[in-house]
Amino acid sequence: MAAASTAPALRALTQLPKTFARRRVLLVGDLVADRYIYGQTDRVSREAPVLIVRYESSEVKLGGGANVAANIRALSGQVTAVGLLGADDMGRALRRLFEKEGIRLSAASAKGLETETKTRILAGGVNTTRQQMLRVDRGQRGPLPTRVRRAIAGLVEEAAKESDAVVVSDYGAGVVGDEVREVLRKLAGDGLPVCVDSRYALASFSGVTVCKPNEPELETLSGRPVRSEAELMEAGHAAVKRLGCRALLVTRGRQGMALFDADGGVDFIPVHGAKAAVDVTGAGDTVIATFSLALAAGATFGEAARLANVAGSLVVQKPGTATVSQDELLGELRSTR
Repeated sequence: MAAASTAPALRALTQLPKTFARRRVLLVGDLVADRYIYGQTDRVSREAPVLIVRYESSEVKLGGGANVAANIRALSGQVTAVGLLGADDMGRALRRLFEKEGIRLSAASAKGLETETKTRILAGGVNTTRQQMLRVDRGQRGPLPTRVRRAIAGLVEEAAKESDAVVVSDYGAGVVGDEVREVLRKLAGDGLPVCVDSRYALASFSGVTVCKPNEPELETLSGRPVRSEAELMEAGHAAVKRLGCRALLVTRGRQGMALFDADGGVDFIPVHGAKAAVDVTGAGDTVIATFSLALAAGATFGEAARLANVAGSLVVQKPGTATVSQDELLGELRSTR
């Protein structure tokens, strides 16, 4: 078991993010439009026991895999996003955001397919903080057509030729199917780091470089509770063997992270900082983005995990879908005592 993170060890990593601008990462996954509608409430409807929300404003942010790409770009990395966008308003909104952020886009499309969209309604009184009242999801139901899945796999194969690492953000919308997974296994076998964050289908990602479940996802994979350190170690080592990956990074919320390797080692990394989280939305996106970019820059698994741990601690201090910049990460590393 490796020693816990220390301030000198973290400060020693400050040179690594300075190399991020020269690294190229391929993001493969579900490109989600996070739509926020803000309003004001002051009374209950006469029609039903619900609050009436008077519309004030709205905005669209890069969500899901698109948020992973945004985090890589915010850290100054070069990124190409491969996924699916519909020929609809949200698809056009995401295309504009990708262009604005400097993210290269290689997206498949097909008639009748909707862009994956999560609409959140946030409201409150005149002098109160807006709180989320409701979320409405729209997007593809059922598997994508075979020709679309094959097209996406082709885009992945082509974009990987100019990439230093691949990061997969699978939110279950169907973009990462069997055809794409076959390409990913081949890329990992050829030595390109392939890091996977899959919410519902981790078991299907055998043969990649790194998998990043949280504890509930590890429980689902192992089919047993993970409530103690001993249970975590047993489940983590078993997952590495089952998936055939070189490393498994388990995010544990307030308990930090646990990094397992194929040689039977485990490294417990305590949570960074003492501040309570403001909003954990998208924190996993920041973690996998930082981790994969660090690997692209030549970091070891342990170094990449520690950088990702620091970045995750910063992003949970921000409300909503957010990113961490290279300057923020470097500033935190330098100030660590």
